[in-house]
Amino acid sequence: VLTMLDPGLMPGAIQVVNLAMPLFTLAVEWRRVEWRGVGFALLGRVPGSAIGAAIIVYTSIYARSVFVAVMVLAAVVLTARALSVPRTGVTITSAGFVSGVTGTATGIGGPPIALVYQSAKGPQIRATLAMFFCLSALQSLAILALVGELPARALATGATLVAPMVLGFLVSGPLRRYLDGGKARMAVLVVATASALALIVQNVVIGSP
Repeated sequence: VLTMLDPGLMPGAIQVVNLAMPLFTLAVEWRRVEWRGVGFALLGRVPGSAIGAAIIVYTSIYARSVFVAVMVLAAVVLTARALSVPRTGVTITSAGFVSGVTGTATGIGGPPIALVYQSAKGPQIRATLAMFFCLSALQSLAILALVGELPARALATGATLVAPMVLGFLVSGPLRRYLDGGKARMAVLVVATASALALIVQNVVIGSP
């Protein structure tokens, strides 16, 4: 939706939100971070981020918008289909690499690493993923700034989005008992899919954002 409104804000604006969101988990569970997993993931993310930065620099804003839409659809597929991926150093590093490419280029870097960790549970996993997402967002923001693709208005918009994100986080707990998880999950997937398809139509069929 943000890309449809103003593609120039992406991926910087959403990375500001990506940086802020994990801080809530880390504020409570930072001592439970599994640094080995974070290390493997970041090892792969560094070269992936370089490729993501190249995509940002050398592709048109229309191509990048379509890339965002494709990543949203990929995230929907990965969320809808619970694929089983073994959690090893190789798979975590590989997921970190893909996350670096997609996260830096589109702001959507969570699905690859979440796929590897989806079968794990508990505070340690939550803290580990939160730390990775937080450090990943910092890394992407730094790289975007380095290549001149982090305009001030993207940072300002991202900062503005943090307020409703915090509000959503605060009301999520009380609302959880009233919302049916299955129906709510399906609604999110439908909206995400519709938005991605609309973004593709906007840039491929119509030809302008």
